[in-house]
Amino acid sequence: MSITLLDGGTGRELLRMGAPFRQPEWSALALMEAPLFVRRVHEAFIDAGADVIVTNSYAIVPFHIGAERFENDGFRLAALAGRLAREAADAGDGQVLTAGSLPPICGSYRAEWFDPVFARPILATLVEGLQPFVDHWQAETMSSIEEAELVREVIGRDAKPLWLSFTLRDDDEARFLEPQLRSGQRVADAVAAAMRLDAQAILFNCSQPEVMGAAVSIAADSAGPRIGVYANAFAVSRTQAQANSEMREIRCDLTPEGYLAWVNDWIDRGAEIVGGCCGIGPEHIRAIRESIGKRARQGAGMP
Repeated sequence: MSITLLDGGTGRELLRMGAPFRQPEWSALALMEAPLFVRRVHEAFIDAGADVIVTNSYAIVPFHIGAERFENDGFRLAALAGRLAREAADAGDGQVLTAGSLPPICGSYRAEWFDPVFARPILATLVEGLQPFVDHWQAETMSSIEEAELVREVIGRDAKPLWLSFTLRDDDEARFLEPQLRSGQRVADAVAAAMRLDAQAILFNCSQPEVMGAAVSIAADSAGPRIGVYANAFAVSRTQAQANSEMREIRCDLTPEGYLAWVNDWIDRGAEIVGGCCGIGPEHIRAIRESIGKRARQGAGMP
């Protein structure tokens, strides 16, 4: 089985590099004030071994940069995010792909805030800006099936592949329940929706590692599209938490070795696409790349 390696969390890496960074703009601030840092983050993940880098377009929404700024600069910022990723990918050996990040327009983790009428033109602006630069679309951190349906509606039957990535409920109680999206919808229903929407991959992201394995197993049982996982390194979330609404605590146990143990479990369950979300840096991606190489050598009967 061939494993595709995604990059890690852009926002925390920008912060660690010393890029302009504050709330509410989050990772969009570097794009606006110091885009060279964004290019450097992409390069760091490529150097670590990522096969796919994701555009820094997650925070280019009114929720983060304000409605007026989005109206004036949304398209330009989306195009800049796409160009920076494309340039970083093309500077290598030509094997690195770029994914166009399409975020939850109305707020991360909050399915009840989703408004398709409000979200549609914002999503369309991001798609138009990113389209010339990306190899596939990656709708990320979706809390509901309805968010995924809107993405398919907006991109239409674009020839670029669509990857749909859902965020899972990961509070303490969730670990004892059937895997659910943050909307409460069943993972099995999300998998069925991904197949109906002609997605080439279904992924689970921006949730704790502990809840990902069961979701992978459900997806693997469906004989559907490729399966992927990129978890975050956050502590347990509150019921009303929002991704990127505050500086969340990063867990001490999710070192590169600690995170790799989870990644290996997901691969054993059927995941073919792995990487990291918030708090997962180039050092984690490098450890995964080395482990993937070791798996490949063992599969070929090599030491």
